[in-house]
Amino acid sequence: MNPVPESSGGLVSQALAKLVSQIPDSDQTASAAPAERAALVARKAALRAAGVSGALALPPGPLGFATLLPDLLAVWRIQQAMVADIAAIYGKSAALKSETMVYCLFKHGGAALVRDLVTRVGQRYLVRSASLRLMQRVLERMGVHVTQRVLGRGLSRFFPVLGACAVGGYAYYDTTKVAATAIELFSQDLEMEPEWAAERVEAEAN
Repeated sequence: MNPVPESSGGLVSQALAKLVSQIPDSDQTASAAPAERAALVARKAALRAAGVSGALALPPGPLGFATLLPDLLAVWRIQQAMVADIAAIYGKSAALKSETMVYCLFKHGGAALVRDLVTRVGQRYLVRSASLRLMQRVLERMGVHVTQRVLGRGLSRFFPVLGACAVGGYAYYDTTKVAATAIELFSQDLEMEPEWAAERVEAEAN
């Protein structure tokens, strides 16, 4: 029996949509040594994500499965705040939009799913202005992708202590990957596509 209902992909997509529509503020400022400061922020966020995720994985069996979505949301919020901090450290807070947030959070685990949002062109990145329909499509695909990953890790809930260590370790690893993507993105020149471009593409598609 599948411990996670088929509707979970939709629930994850809805949670993602709400998450990326609320870009957090950062108390960080542009740094003269951004790489070092960003690395410190990344380490702190990774440790925090590992602790939170590991603690939520402690309840055994079915109760543990009930913590899967809260676990994802808690880690995503930590990663989201980290991405905002890294953007601020590199002086790129103005470029922090839903498109760049989704790219940073999920590029390492699903590059093909976010390629419509950010594209590398030589030594710079083009950040596309996604229409509502495109963003919904990306988040729906991401919801299915994330749910499949969760199913693969769900069995750890039946081994509370060892499972919590494994889940916490994965959260640490995942957060470091998000940080690496954010550092790579915000350390480069960014070109922001104007909003009218997305509207034109949407109109032509219709």
